Amino acid sequence: MTTQAGSTGRSNVLTLKQALEAAEAGKYAIGSFSPRYTSMIAAVLAAGQEANSPLIVQISQKELVRYGITPKAFAEEFYRQLEEQQITVPVVLHLDHTKDMAVTAEAIEAGFTSVMIDASEKPFEVNVRESKEVADYAHARGVSVEAELGMIGTTDFVETDTDEELYTDPDEAAEFVRLTGVDALAVSCGTAHGVYDVKQPKIDYARLAAIRALTPVHLVLHGGSGVPADMMQQAFALPRGGVSKVNIATDLELSLLAALGREERMTDAECRALAPDQLAAGREAVKQTVMNKMKDFVLSAGKAGRFFQ
Repeated sequence: MTTQAGSTGRSNVLTLKQALEAAEAGKYAIGSFSPRYTSMIAAVLAAGQEANSPLIVQISQKELVRYGITPKAFAEEFYRQLEEQQITVPVVLHLDHTKDMAVTAEAIEAGFTSVMIDASEKPFEVNVRESKEVADYAHARGVSVEAELGMIGTTDFVETDTDEELYTDPDEAAEFVRLTGVDALAVSCGTAHGVYDVKQPKIDYARLAAIRALTPVHLVLHGGSGVPADMMQQAFALPRGGVSKVNIATDLELSLLAALGREERMTDAECRALAPDQLAAGREAVKQTVMNKMKDFVLSAGKAGRFFQ
């Protein structure tokens, strides 16, 4: 399915900017859930519909490669499930952590309504230049853009070791947003991707508040899996608005693997080839995990109707 944001033919498919405006006003966040497998997109969407919650369905460039998926295949399954399940809640299709303009362009052509450019490991000036390039390209096509400033640690089934020296600087964040024109900013303030085995997560609320006071864009926290709910929720209600988007991926895959009684990841093709009873069990586990996150973690359950008032 080739389409552009704003011309998807479905009024409930939003850009990231549209979705996060409502979340910030309501002092909750929207979960950005990575099913990692195309056959689990159905479970994530079903969870949003049942919980009456806005949601973001995402996949990262790294995940596309790791699981053997193309942006087009992911988008086609997303839109197919929207129709098949008659999903009516607000939903965003987001490409996370992209490094290459070609992948970004492919995703936008396929119907993604939001993309993230991640040049955070590069010097500030390069990050600005590459993020602005993506923002200009995406905005011309009606697509929202998220960027990252600071270095968000990675656990990915191992211990994290995030240092404060890698945290996002509020003054740099203000300059970055001014120069790039991005719609959302992923910041580093204590969370990390993956599972926290030894070192526990923390959130620097003062830093978040300082960043938000200086920038007009919505803030994003990556690494939502494993963070205590009360710790995360304090970040939603900071003065002038707090965190509006939380990325959650690892918890979904762990629940899927547990339901299947296996420890090793699969390719997307292997997941699609599961026996019907295994596929059903996996989808139910993922759906319940997502619903629990919506109700008890990001507090978005029951909020879908507010988008259409």
